[in-house]
Amino acid sequence: MGLISGLFLGMVAGIALMAGWQRMMRYRGTKRVAKAVDLKILGSLNRDDLKKLCGDNYPEWISFPAYEQVKWLNKQLSKMWPFIADAASIVIKESVEPLLEDYRPPGISSLKFSKLFLGHVPPKIEGIRVQSLKKGQITMDLDLRWGGDPSIILAVEALVASLPIQLKDLQVFTIVRVIFQLAEEIPCISAVVAALLAEPKPRIDYTLKAVGGSISAIPGLSDMIEDTVNSIVTDMLQWPHRIVVPIGGVAVDTSELELKPQGRLSVTIVKANALKNMEMIGKSDPYVVVYIRPMFKVKTKVVDDNLSPVWNETFQMIVEDKETQPLILEVFDKDITQDKRLGIVKLALIDLVPKTEKELELRLLPSLDMLKIKDKKDRGTLNIKVFYHEFNKEEQLQAVEEEKRILEERRKLKEAGVIGSTMDALDGAASLVGSGVGLVGTGIGAGVGLVGTGIGAGVGFVGSGLGAVSSGIGKAGRFVGRSVTNQFSSGSSKKGSKSPAQENGVGN
Repeated sequence: MGLISGLFLGMVAGIALMAGWQRMMRYRGTKRVAKAVDLKILGSLNRDDLKKLCGDNYPEWISFPAYEQVKWLNKQLSKMWPFIADAASIVIKESVEPLLEDYRPPGISSLKFSKLFLGHVPPKIEGIRVQSLKKGQITMDLDLRWGGDPSIILAVEALVASLPIQLKDLQVFTIVRVIFQLAEEIPCISAVVAALLAEPKPRIDYTLKAVGGSISAIPGLSDMIEDTVNSIVTDMLQWPHRIVVPIGGVAVDTSELELKPQGRLSVTIVKANALKNMEMIGKSDPYVVVYIRPMFKVKTKVVDDNLSPVWNETFQMIVEDKETQPLILEVFDKDITQDKRLGIVKLALIDLVPKTEKELELRLLPSLDMLKIKDKKDRGTLNIKVFYHEFNKEEQLQAVEEEKRILEERRKLKEAGVIGSTMDALDGAASLVGSGVGLVGTGIGAGVGLVGTGIGAGVGFVGSGLGAVSSGIGKAGRFVGRSVTNQFSSGSSKKGSKSPAQENGVGN
């Protein structure tokens, strides 16, 4: 009897185990199918879908297999960082301080590093993508994130106060493009090119704290430093602009790696409609600032007491990379103290067809970053005409030389004390027309001006001679004067209209 019951119980237990095993395998198979479906859906998501799910800070390699993880490189970077930080601090101070001087806003008389140490926390490379393999070159994109602990103190001197300013909580999120120029001799790399990609837009977050004082001692200081940092990043580090570094101590030809102008953009500011009124009494006095590079800003004349002004002024702008560079147009209200922005708009150049004039009506926005703006009311429209001319080889070389010459002229003006920095508004400057170069405009103020074709007070030239004309821009301390206006301009002002220089109280 015991034998029979034992056999029976064994059979029941065996059947139960087989049934349980089969059920478990069926369950696992169902889960695998469900995971496969989820992975297929995840694999079909594009960049925008992933941004909605993960936010802006997702690593590139999560969504795009072309970006490879480089844990081994981050480990080596951690070990090398103490040495890299010391060397990089010296290089950054030597290379960035001249840029701070060039891009320094007029409200600040001196802007230098009093302390610069990159800290103990190294940046992290989230992924690397090999962008292209040209003969003799390797192009790579690095997804770089850095939330470090640097010690950075800026010595800020203004007319009203001198103050050390500490940059705290620095965070950097950007894609760095690196191009290696290969060589046959050791170390097998003759030069390295580095730049920040424009898309996704580089993010540099930080907070400013005054050391031993209040940051409010210098009015508008935070905004001025932020504008300076953004101008340097956009104008010097953001692609297509790049840093070219020869390697190996041997003289090499880096001309093919350097940025070359692609063409000339003719921009006619026709008129504006229904601008926002910023005045308590009367109406705004609008003018337009136009630029592709912040270093080369141009501006129209001021139209007094008018919310639908007509300018019909034409400017010539150098385009260095039509595929990535936009045209920026800002409308300001001229004021006695600080000019107020009425609206801004960005125009992508990639869709422009060479030798074809295009008329556009652009809707003005309060800011290019609408997330930071509470007042989102309509700001009116701006009517413009654009005409793009593509350079040939000869025109390209002439444009490069002309840019260098004009920058050098402005540095001389700064050294002579005519302007506070090379980012000051020069209401009248250089124009590239065909293969020739001419100077037009209304002048640089404070007793030294540029009228017609002359730069005054012995600092410039009229044809081959000297001019001394005192029509120019006053208000050396104006905050909005940080733009280089009419750097490449051929403005057509109506006869009898007031120039910004004249409105500042400097007569002809």
